[in-house]
Amino acid sequence: MDGHKIKTKSKFKVRRQKQKLFRANDPLLSVLMWGVNFTIHELENVNIPVMLLPEHFKAYVKIRIDNQNFNKEVMPSHFKVKEYCPLVFRAFREYWKVHDSSFRDSLTEPPIPLNESAKSNINYYQSCDRRFILKSISKEDVEQIHNILPEYHRYIVESQGDTLLPHYYAMYRLTVDDKENYILVMRNIFSSRLKIHFKYDVKGSTVDRSASDKEKLHPCPTLKDNDFLENKCIIDLGLDQKRAFMKRLERDVQFLVDQHKMDYSLLIGIHDLDQGGMEREKRASIVDMNTSDLSGNDSSDGSESPTQMCDDNSFDEPFRMRSSESSTRRELYSLGIIDILTNYGMKKKSAHVAKTKLSGSDADGISTVRPEIYARRFLDFIDKHCI
Repeated sequence: MDGHKIKTKSKFKVRRQKQKLFRANDPLLSVLMWGVNFTIHELENVNIPVMLLPEHFKAYVKIRIDNQNFNKEVMPSHFKVKEYCPLVFRAFREYWKVHDSSFRDSLTEPPIPLNESAKSNINYYQSCDRRFILKSISKEDVEQIHNILPEYHRYIVESQGDTLLPHYYAMYRLTVDDKENYILVMRNIFSSRLKIHFKYDVKGSTVDRSASDKEKLHPCPTLKDNDFLENKCIIDLGLDQKRAFMKRLERDVQFLVDQHKMDYSLLIGIHDLDQGGMEREKRASIVDMNTSDLSGNDSSDGSESPTQMCDDNSFDEPFRMRSSESSTRRELYSLGIIDILTNYGMKKKSAHVAKTKLSGSDADGISTVRPEIYARRFLDFIDKHCI
């Protein structure tokens, strides 16, 4: 053995801190998840100022990534992320008790695509936990949000957050393959845990306000004003609850009039408690046959028991109301205003003239009218069909 040298090789494994992988089928969504994680991290050591100043409504955070190799099978090698008004939107999140860590956890998992619009250039997603809606918007929409953001902030503070207006939480520009994409994140009006059985998007107008045949093929189509009338739909809130609801709605609509906005809608989601109970029993029966957990809390439709949903102080509370105790209906309603960015400018004024000529005697039912007229008709329609 003296003439032989024995070489020993020390083997060791380098341990590295685990990095979160932002995996999604669409590279844009992977960039979005990465961007949310990055921008929230950047804000961790930044205090929200006691008073937001004009410069906060013009501020932004942006980063450009080139030749990155991390997670490159699903992440593009070149992309840019820009977050608009980070301190302003963070103030909104804090105001509505959406903490940054919770927000990041919800949006750094792959979002769920939604097919909510016939417009091919508008994509909707909901976060993996169904708490947030992510909507692709236009550059013009970004401009409109910047225009109303100071007044919107003032209104939210003055109303102490008690509003049916959209709850905006973040706005991003994502540049992938040299294409700019704008994403707006807002609260989901519908419950994250209750199945919605009927959906309506109502404006108070009747011209071209019926769901398309294609839309009606969906399991839960988004119906419109004429469908609402044909189905003889009633929102049965009871006198006291209706009075409180209409007071909130009128105050919100006046804000929109002051901002010269029109063409917004009331989004209505209806959960039928009896139908939901039967669905839960059926699901529990199937789970029982498979000798699994009887709670059914792992269901894909997000349904939970009506008792739990009514008694908790959940994230869904601001937009949810229950049918009157004296009503023959046993329903839970999700009610909120959507699509508030349309300004009544020259483009809409021209559309008003054109639609008036085309509609003739039905001109009173067109949606493109002055903000004051639009607001009055909208409120009258809701008031008439809420009891």
